[in-house]
Amino acid sequence: MSRTTILRFLSIFTFLVCVAFTAGATKEKKFDVTETIMHHVLDAHEWHLWGEGHNGTSIYLPVIIYDNGIKIFSSRHLYHGNSVPVADSIKPFEYLVGEGPAKGYALLHEKIYKVTDGKLVFHGTHPKNAMPLDFSITKNVLSLFIGSFILLVVMLSTSLYYKKNGAVAPRGIAKFIEPLIVYVRDEIVKPNIHGAKHTRYIGFITTVFFFILVNNLLGMIPVFPGGANLTGNISVTLFLALCTLLVTVFSGNKNYWKHIFATPGVPWALLPIMIPIELVGIFTKPFALMIRLFANMTAGHIIVLSLISIIFINKSEAWGLLSVPMALFISVLEILVAFLQAYLFASLSALFIGAAVEEDHH
Repeated sequence: MSRTTILRFLSIFTFLVCVAFTAGATKEKKFDVTETIMHHVLDAHEWHLWGEGHNGTSIYLPVIIYDNGIKIFSSRHLYHGNSVPVADSIKPFEYLVGEGPAKGYALLHEKIYKVTDGKLVFHGTHPKNAMPLDFSITKNVLSLFIGSFILLVVMLSTSLYYKKNGAVAPRGIAKFIEPLIVYVRDEIVKPNIHGAKHTRYIGFITTVFFFILVNNLLGMIPVFPGGANLTGNISVTLFLALCTLLVTVFSGNKNYWKHIFATPGVPWALLPIMIPIELVGIFTKPFALMIRLFANMTAGHIIVLSLISIIFINKSEAWGLLSVPMALFISVLEILVAFLQAYLFASLSALFIGAAVEEDHH
């Protein structure tokens, strides 16, 4: 059994222990599979470790909001505030009113609102209260810092190795990183961006590839129970897709824009139809990048958590004989998906950039 498989097995076992701890603490409360899965997949102002709800053991992250000035306090003051139940015809829910430095604010579905007379005012299930600007260090933001730190350490270590030893056979971490960098250059960048122009974009494509790969793997092997799902956050994939869009648009040459506003071989009478289609195509390409990465990484996490939840839905350990091997299989498959999604994002980004800088061959 490989090290990766062992790590994935330990991650699943850790999650089982945490959920069992939670389930045992509240035997009278029915297990809510949707709430459990969403709690692990979505972002939060805390990094939950174990225990029941917000009374369990967590790493409370700093809340940074702007409301007539910058205010900074621990999210503990929100999570340990007063719980206010809200009756709803579909499903009752509750929100938390902050205490101490968080007084005057409430937390609902991980969004911070200003309270009115100590409570939220609802229009249906949506609060009408104002929301301060939220710049908090959330679970995904902390995961971003961790992933970026790992990436910097690995790349700087590799760079320093070659500065000290020159063009020699790589050793240590450089022995693992060099083939990946060469692969990105020779199999992704060069085939899609022709000529000497490819050297201009190797840095961007390589950065995108390794950033996605590192954070995909980091999200699959939780540092803490209920690890962050950074690349399953659509805000992150939106930013990555936007970077590809900006590089493509600002790299576009005359030939690229000519194919958009005066497509060769198309009659002039059809240009009023073709131009809007081509302009929409500029935005649909990075949109596809954003959705593909977000959907694949989130789906993998949801499937694994759903399979594990079968044990607690049926309240029988015997179901573990079926759900745990299946969850382990999907987890191992996710390792392939982590590399595949990094490759696809980098490859399609290179393809879009290559089309923008392609010279007219006629």
